This record gives sequence, structure tokens and C-alpha cells, in this order.
Amino acid sequence: MTELLVIKPSSLGDIVQGLQVATSLKAQVADLRISWIVREMFAPIVRSCEAVDRVFVFERKGGAKGFIKLMRQVRAVKFDYAFDMQGLLRTGLMTKRARAKHKVGRSDAREWSGIFYDEKVPLPPDGRHSHAMDILLQFCPVLGAKPELRGTLRFREADSLNLKFADGRGGSKPYVLFPDSRRADKKWGGFKQLTEAILREDKSRKVVWAGNNFLPDRGAFPEAQFMNLTGNTSLVSLPALVKKAEWVVSNDSGPMHLAAALGVRVFAIFGPTDPRLFGPYPIGGPMNHVIQAPVGDLKLLSVRDVTTRFQRIRGR
Repeated sequence: MTELLVIKPSSLGDIVQGLQVATSLKAQVADLRISWIVREMFAPIVRSCEAVDRVFVFERKGGAKGFIKLMRQVRAVKFDYAFDMQGLLRTGLMTKRARAKHKVGRSDAREWSGIFYDEKVPLPPDGRHSHAMDILLQFCPVLGAKPELRGTLRFREADSLNLKFADGRGGSKPYVLFPDSRRADKKWGGFKQLTEAILREDKSRKVVWAGNNFLPDRGAFPEAQFMNLTGNTSLVSLPALVKKAEWVVSNDSGPMHLAAALGVRVFAIFGPTDPRLFGPYPIGGPMNHVIQAPVGDLKLLSVRDVTTRFQRIRGR
């Protein structure tokens, strides 16, 4: 049995991509057991992933005492490999403290974390201009696997999960929209108008707003067609909700990456970040579509432009 420790505490989108790499490793490497260090706020989705066997929770606000407690738990296990997929000082320190025969990190690691590695995986041929997923996939050859996605990302569903409210007439699937994002400059402000256009176009369609932070809809939409789950979307239920969707429309965010990972049609709205590096993977895949704001400023991206592009894509 090969024991692997993955160190990838945050954020949601990065973790989803790391889970895809873990799934690929499990599909290619026999007798592999994967442990994972993750921040407490993201622990539920890592625990629910079938590719992960053990989870260590990093409490970021726990200070030095919390860090020592975490590493005491980690050091109780002897690992063959520790992969620092984050590449920051705190994850480098975690790598140093872990009991692993081989300590491996990123070539583009920051904050001097590279001094704690025995080996650094090379960047893809396009170097720092590579997609974030392609950079993470370079960890695969360390275990003799190919740097490509294999297997199917799966999550253990909560037994009590009931998403029948999202079913439309005739069994049609809802459009699930994620209007929020971690950064203010990555939030497009036209989701209300886009929702109005979708519901006006098809009276049998249902739209669900979802996300971690509550966003008021002020009762603007028909109850029979709309449900607001913002502020009430758990990480445990998120994969099941995303898989329920016909389309996921999202800002550049973790749920966008999750939808792409689960093979759901994605329409991603990008502002300042480069979709060639951080867009839904694979870029240009038949299920993944992107619109980017002029000069990266979402205030310059009109509702008409987004609605027209979305209609055109669905009409293909």
C-alpha cells in the first residue's frame, strides 16, 4: 500500500482540481491510499470525495496551538509521499513536518516554500502560462501515472438530500446560477436580469440561485419557477445540486470548476482573471463555455451581451 499525503487546504476551486488529480491517481496507481490536509470550511467536500481515504482538518484561526495539534495528528501516520499542491509557506511547513519518505512540491511554489521539498515537479510545456489543472497534473508522474485526467470524480451523497424541488415539468432540468464569487471584482452584477430573461423565455424552466453567501432576490421571480438557495448551499449537497443542472451559469468560482469536473454544461462569466489559465477545464471542451468582460472589467459586460451569448450557445 502506497500512502500519499496531499496538502491542499484551499480554496474551493483549487481543491476541486486537486480532487480530480487524486481521482486520476486512484484510477492509475494500484493500492494507493490518499490522505488530505484541508481547511475546516472546505473539509465536508473533501470528506465526501470517494478518492480520499483520510482527512486532516487545518483550522486556520487556531494559531500556533492549532498548527501543532494538526501536525501531531499528521505525524501519527508514516507516508511514502507528501505532495504540496498549494506551494505557500504554511503548506511548505506542513510538508517539512510530515513523516514522508519523499516530499514533493511545485516548481512555481511561493513564499520560500520550495526549500522544504526533496523534489519539485516540472511545469507543463507552456510553463507559467499553463492552465492550473495542467500544473497540478504534473504530480502524477511522480507515482508513475500519466499527467492526464482518468477515472470519474465521485462524491458520497448525503442520505437525506432531496432535490426534487428542482425538477421542471416533463422532467426538465433546472439552470443553476452562482451569482457570487470570492472576490468583488469577479462578481458580475447582471444575474437578476439574466434570470428574468431565462424565465420569460421558457415558462416551464426552473432557475436555482445557489452559493455560500445569501443574495436577496426581493421576490422578483415566480415561486413556481425560482428558488433561492444562496446562503443555504452546503458543500455536502453542492455536487448533487450541480449534477441536477442542465446548465450551470457562474462567475469565476469554485462551483464553476465543480460543474466542469462533473461534466455539466458550464457558462462561465470572467472578469479580470484569464480563462485560459483558470477557466472551466478542459478549455474549449464541448461542455465548457466562457464569456469575458472587455478589458477584464465586469462593469463593462452588459446583460444583453451575456444573454445573447448564452442563447446562441444553447442553440447549437
